[in-house]
Amino acid sequence: MQTKPFRIGTRGSPLALAQAHETRDRLMAAHGLPSEMFEIVVLSTMGDRITDRSLSAIGGKGLFTQELEDMLISGGLDFAVHSSKDMPTKLPAGLFLSAYLPREDARDAFIGRTAAKLMDLPQGATIGSSSLRRQALIKRLRPDINVITFRGLVDTRLRKLAEGQVDATLLAFAGLKRLGKDDVPTEILDPEIFPPAPAQGAICIESRIGDDRINGLLEAINDPRTYEAVTCERAFLSTLDGSCRTPIAGYAVSDGDTIRFSGMVLTPDGSESFRVATEGKASDAEQLGAKAGDDIRIDAGPDFFSSWT
Repeated sequence: MQTKPFRIGTRGSPLALAQAHETRDRLMAAHGLPSEMFEIVVLSTMGDRITDRSLSAIGGKGLFTQELEDMLISGGLDFAVHSSKDMPTKLPAGLFLSAYLPREDARDAFIGRTAAKLMDLPQGATIGSSSLRRQALIKRLRPDINVITFRGLVDTRLRKLAEGQVDATLLAFAGLKRLGKDDVPTEILDPEIFPPAPAQGAICIESRIGDDRINGLLEAINDPRTYEAVTCERAFLSTLDGSCRTPIAGYAVSDGDTIRFSGMVLTPDGSESFRVATEGKASDAEQLGAKAGDDIRIDAGPDFFSSWT
């Protein structure tokens, strides 16, 4: 019988803490455990400490996970809670994504200061965003827009916007909702026109392969539909070298026995893009995503991909 608290690893941002607390609360409800049986362990990651450069310039997505994964491997944590879209497609040996919480809204939120909608911004306006996907999609829709790198916590970005450093910024709607900031967006972007990042809006839990005690605990809060959808999206991402150097969008919906997926790749300047749409059995989610990646790679051709690798 477990006597010591389960140790939950997380980053220290308000959003990361909200996600860790949601995970803890779901585990408490699923297993009838008191809060004292869970200890939230906050770690600072390199991605948190370096905020003046884009992720692609300092090493990619693993900068938000390495410290947590190192402690997980050493046994200092029982499991770690992450934003799924921050996760590299290749995990350290011995670790896997064992559970996903029910997905929040996957769409992007536009927060405008000088206009309420992206398409209504004045000519030559400036948008702050560090996401290459968002930058490319903005330029695809509005080639006249000036996009600058904009990193930091949600409140930091909103403060910079309020100070007039930019005309607008974009954030994941899911994160704003989890922080109780549903009223902040001035426009929720249509995913058909502005498709989200693979795994956006989903909280994942990383644990050790073979740790049956912990994985059995986590199984009770895993949402199968989110698991299937994000598995499909991450397979698409992996097939296309899903680092922070590549503008890639992808979104899957698992509905009963069927999963539907759509994906897009773009050049960084948004001038070229290719899309793929497919559907199949939900049980084949990973294979479906990987094949979509292969199909779009063939459709776009090697010259397209060499432009941003």
